[in-house]
Amino acid sequence: MTASYHDIDGKSVLVTGGASGIGASIVRAFCAQGARVGFFDIDDGAAQSLIESIRDETGVVPIYKSLDLRNQAAIPGAVRELSSMIGAIDVLVNNAARDDRHAPEDIGPDQWRDGLDVNLSHHFFCAQAVAPDMKKKGSGSIINFSSVSYLMGLPDLVAYETAKAGIIGLTRALARDWGQDGIRVNAVTPGCIMTQRQLDLWISPADEERIQEQQCLKRRLVGDDVAQMVLFLASDVSSACSSQNFIVDGGIV
Repeated sequence: MTASYHDIDGKSVLVTGGASGIGASIVRAFCAQGARVGFFDIDDGAAQSLIESIRDETGVVPIYKSLDLRNQAAIPGAVRELSSMIGAIDVLVNNAARDDRHAPEDIGPDQWRDGLDVNLSHHFFCAQAVAPDMKKKGSGSIINFSSVSYLMGLPDLVAYETAKAGIIGLTRALARDWGQDGIRVNAVTPGCIMTQRQLDLWISPADEERIQEQQCLKRRLVGDDVAQMVLFLASDVSSACSSQNFIVDGGIV
């Protein structure tokens, strides 16, 4: 079941990592609400498939730009280009990440920096790029993505979990700095969401059974569960919510 947020209709929304997984669910959800949606990713094939699927289902065509978010110097220009096509950004969803497994012993300086660039740094630089237009409007919603993995202390994810913990600090800092300008900054912390990537690479049927045993809610969590929280935070119905972390995990932590 999806709630309708009439104030999202016509808003300009940027989603990072929007071609697949949770990001694709978020792009679909905003398109269904009538938003003008743009998204960044590096998987051109998945992006095109998503665009065609949404167009066939709804007639809406989200705007895609291929961008490696580790190239932080390219972010301001990419945001300006996308804004020229969908309008000055009202909502930024910093979703892009990669939870690649890695043993602490195997990480050198280059791998460590890459882990932070993939999972943390672009949150700040995308937020920095959209903030001037949000300040001019006197409003805006920035939604950063953390992960319950750092709360659970899962193994073989030290760089990823460090980044995801840092996102909570980043969220609170930006919420304080930009609140006087009407910009709200919140975090969403998903639990074990059964995206195709997770099922293909990490989560076996036995793993999923164990995860559901640990959750309070005994069902599979999917991208749409997270997208519904994002819609709430994008809408003015959450106008009093800022500097907060909203956990969507079925009660696993």
